Formats: sequence, C-alpha cells, structure tokens
Amino acid sequence: MHYITTTDDRPILRGIADHSWHARSACRELEPETADALFFPRPRDHKAIAQAKSLCSQCPVKKECFNSALEQGTREGIWGGTTEKERRPWQAKLHTRLDYSRVRAAFLGRDVHLSTTERETVTRHAYVRGWTPERLAHALRLDLDYARDLMREAAHAIADRDRYWGLYGTAEDRDDGISPEDAGSDDETADTEPEEKSADEFSPVPRHIHTQVLIASLGKAA
Repeated sequence: MHYITTTDDRPILRGIADHSWHARSACRELEPETADALFFPRPRDHKAIAQAKSLCSQCPVKKECFNSALEQGTREGIWGGTTEKERRPWQAKLHTRLDYSRVRAAFLGRDVHLSTTERETVTRHAYVRGWTPERLAHALRLDLDYARDLMREAAHAIADRDRYWGLYGTAEDRDDGISPEDAGSDDETADTEPEEKSADEFSPVPRHIHTQVLIASLGKAA
C-alpha cells in the first residue's frame, strides 16, 4: 500500500479572481441558448428549475459555484443548485460568516474572499503578532490608510477585551453551583468577593474563545 504525503497544508479555497473551476463544471458543454433557458428560467417554470438542480447535483464544482454567486452578490439565475430565493438568507448573513479555513488561508497569502467578521479576525491576530499596517495591507490587498484604520480598531478591541477579561461569568455571580475551576477562574479571583454592581453600570462583554489548535495554526501561518 502506498501513502501520499505532503507538507503543503494550505486550505483548498477558491481565490477571488480564480475562475478555473468553470472548466470543470457539469454545464460547460451546454449550448448558450440551452444554458440560459435552463439556469435562468421564468419564476414559475418548475420543470426547468428541477432540471437545472438535477444537473447541479452531479457537478464537481457545485460548492465553488454557490460561493461565487454569494460573494459576487449574484441575484438572478440558478447557481450551485440554488435559486435566488434560496440564496437570499445566505447572502443576508454573509458578512457575519466566520470560516477559520479562510482566515488561515489569508495568513498564508491566499487572495480569498473574507467576510467582515473574518477580516476583523485576521486584523486582530495580525495586531497581536506585531504586524505593521503595511504588511496587513499587502496580505489583504488593502489600501494602506484603510489597513491603518483596521489596525487602530483592532488595538481598541483588544484593549477592551483585556480590560474586561474575567470580570463576568465567575462562580460567585451565578447560582448554578459551578466551582471556580469549572468556570475557568484562577485562585486569586476565587478568593475575592465580587463587588456589588447594578445592571445599569455595565453590560457584559463577551470573551473571544479560541482553541489551542486554532491559535497554534494561526501562529504558524503568521
């Protein structure tokens, strides 16, 4: 038995300007008139829609086609086996997508489409790693002034996170009987009585949770 090994662990993601997947699509050999009638049917032409979805279900690049339509904001037509109505919820929440494979690919120099949340994640990790705005601008293909603004926002966000880290969610603030060890509190926090604070004084700041595997992976990529 032979095993194939490789040291290239880059995520296989479609680049922003990569259209090479078109050549592997199941619809590539259709005549233009047939393709237009099939993938751009009338709203109530259920037969054509079913035929298009059937062809898409066998396509090896169905996912790439779907992601391309989402990222480019394509409204009309059937892409990746979905109609405009079916893609609408995905497009509405695209800016909040957080796919760590895309985040890591950005650190590895891949020109991939990043959502607003993914770009913030890349920027904050780059700031912690000591990147310069020039390096961030080059990695994300951004204007230098915009990269500086992103780094400034990341600095404020990390400062706020550190300022409020451990202030909420301790065992003393809850009545569920969870011990300080289970709650993630250290000995110093466990021995200190929390101050009485009214609900109007502050609002909880959620802490960002990252697994050790993710941190190590991003650190290696950076």
